[in-house]
Amino acid sequence: MKIAIIGAGAIGGYVGVKLALAGESVTFIVRGANLEAIRRNGMKLVMHDGAEHVARNVEATNDYAAAGPQDIVILAMKAHQVEAVANDVPKLFGPETVVVTMQNGIPYWYFHKHGGDLQGTPVSSVDPSGIIGRQIPAERVIGCVVYPASEMIEPGVVRHIEGDRFPVGELDGTTSERVARVSQCFTHAGFKAPVLDDIRAEIWLKLWGNLTFNPISALTGSTLVDICQYPPTRELAASMMAEAQTIAHKLGITFRVSLEKRIAGAEKVGKHKTSMLQDIEAGRPPEIDALVGAVVELGRLTRTRTPHIDAVYALTKLLAQTIEEEKSAPPGRPHAGERVAQLAAG
Repeated sequence: MKIAIIGAGAIGGYVGVKLALAGESVTFIVRGANLEAIRRNGMKLVMHDGAEHVARNVEATNDYAAAGPQDIVILAMKAHQVEAVANDVPKLFGPETVVVTMQNGIPYWYFHKHGGDLQGTPVSSVDPSGIIGRQIPAERVIGCVVYPASEMIEPGVVRHIEGDRFPVGELDGTTSERVARVSQCFTHAGFKAPVLDDIRAEIWLKLWGNLTFNPISALTGSTLVDICQYPPTRELAASMMAEAQTIAHKLGITFRVSLEKRIAGAEKVGKHKTSMLQDIEAGRPPEIDALVGAVVELGRLTRTRTPHIDAVYALTKLLAQTIEEEKSAPPGRPHAGERVAQLAAG
C-alpha cells in the first residue's frame, strides 16, 4: 500500500519504519534536518531491547504534490500542528484515500456521525478556523489511539520505549472494508491494531490520563509517580478525572476501568516525564487545547461544571504564553521551561 506519513517524529518515525520493513511503500512528508537525514541514511528505529532497524526503502519529501495520491495518509504530528499542513494534505488524496489520525486528545472530527443533539458540532478548541475539517473531511477519517511511547533522539533516528498498540475504528462504529484494511496493514507490520466499535470510548480512556497528568507535570516539573504519590496532586488529578468522566457519561461513553485503577496505572509507570513537560522544558509549544481546552469546551456543551480542569487549563495556557513571549528575551536568560527543569532538578 502507498502510505504517506506526515511528520517523522517519535510516533511517525516508529510507525513508518515498521510499515516500510513490512513491505509497504512509505513516504515521509518532512522538512529540515529530518528530511536531509532520511534522504541520506533512511529512517532508523532503535527498539527498547537495543535492536536497530533501518528502513532505507522509504521516500522523504516536503512536496505533497510530488508524493501524489496515497492509499493511507497518517497524520503523525501533534494536534496543534495539524492546522499548518491542512491546506496541503488534500494533494495526497485519491478517490479512496483514508486518513488515520494519531493525535492525542479530543479530535476535530469528534461529533461527526456522533448521533444525538451534538452531531456535527465543530470542536473549535482544536480547529478554531474550521480549516482542518474543510480540508481533511471527516468522511475520510479512521480514528486511531496511540499507546506506544517513543522519542526522537536525533534527526532520522527514533528510539522505541514501550508499547505496540494502535486500535482503530470507523467514526460510526461499523466494521468497514477500509478499516479492516488499515488494521491488517498495521498488524502485518507487527502492531496490535484491533478494530473497535467505539473508538471514542478508547480516546476518552487515554485522554483521562493525558488531561490530568500532562498539565500537572508541566506546571510542577514532576513525573507521574511523583504526582500520584503526593496526596494533594493525586487528589487534584482525581477531581479533574471525575469532572471529565461526568462529561463523557453525558456523551454516552462508558469507561472500562475505574478512576482509581487509571491513577494506579499511571503511578506504575514511575519516574516518567510526560510529553507536555518535555515540551515545556525544551521551550516548545505544548499540546494544551486538544488535551485540556477541548474538555473544557465539551463541558460547556454538556452543561457540566469543570472548576478543577478550568483552573489547570488557565495556568498551563499562561505558562505556554510566558514561554512564547520569552523567546524574544535577551540571550542568556533561562526561559520558563528551563526554570521548570531547574526546579525539578533541585
